[in-house]
Amino acid sequence: MKKIFIIGCGLLGSSLVRIIAKKKLAKKIFVYEKSKKNIIKIKKLRLPVIIVKSLKDGVLNSDLIIFCTPMSEYKKLILRINKFILPKTIITDIGSTKMKSSKIIKKFLKEGTNWVQSHPIAGSEVSGPEHGKDDMFNNKWCVLIKDKKTNLKHLKSLISFWKKIGSKTVIMNSEKHDRIFSITSHLPHLIAYNLVKSAKDYEKKMKLDLIKYSAGGLRDFSRIAASNEIMWRDIFFDNSQNISKAIDIFVKNLKEFKKDINLKKNKSIINKLINAKKVRSKIIKLKQDINKPDFGRSN
Repeated sequence: MKKIFIIGCGLLGSSLVRIIAKKKLAKKIFVYEKSKKNIIKIKKLRLPVIIVKSLKDGVLNSDLIIFCTPMSEYKKLILRINKFILPKTIITDIGSTKMKSSKIIKKFLKEGTNWVQSHPIAGSEVSGPEHGKDDMFNNKWCVLIKDKKTNLKHLKSLISFWKKIGSKTVIMNSEKHDRIFSITSHLPHLIAYNLVKSAKDYEKKMKLDLIKYSAGGLRDFSRIAASNEIMWRDIFFDNSQNISKAIDIFVKNLKEFKKDINLKKNKSIINKLINAKKVRSKIIKLKQDINKPDFGRSN
């Protein structure tokens, strides 16, 4: 890739800029960012990019275009860049759901243009270019979506790109992707938001100043709940069917826990807790996290 165009330069977009520049994966990196605050930050950080004022300038000059915006922006952006996209240009994105965005891409992207969807499993609860890191994608999974009309040459190029970034790659279809991440990512975030809301509601109802006594559990959930609200609204709406099914399973299991607690069913609840610990051990064995107490934090 001689020239790469990143649309949206927040946390992940700026992380891509950093690693692309560090590994010299492109001669030029173009960035389009509609947030004036982010543009000021990008300039202060002296990120090695060419900031373009129009999408046309970035699209016409690039071999690879990466959408790093909220998914609710896709349709509007596609309609604005359609007439400038060249057949040789590879387009991808970093969105966290794929079925809904795939339909938007198929419906509005002009014919003869290829978009191979990507989902790097990386990020943080913070947002903005100042938080980007050049190791953000290192040893993290990146899912690439393959369907019947996927351009295999472009898919191969993107696999190579993400591997150079430092990611491990896996290929699946959009349906499988959304089912998997409704449980492994989307439901945990929804639970985090709901738990924090529940704590605030309980605090108000019982007239207790409890937030300042947050133990490790609430503290860790509150970190997840600090994630970007626009991004997560889009994820919840776009993957609503799968997330609803995940919520049903969660509610069923929660009711079983409640029953075990109220009836003091010792064997049943001990088995549940032991089996949950086995999942944590498996995550560490698969090197999805480090085996240190308190997530390796010093305080």
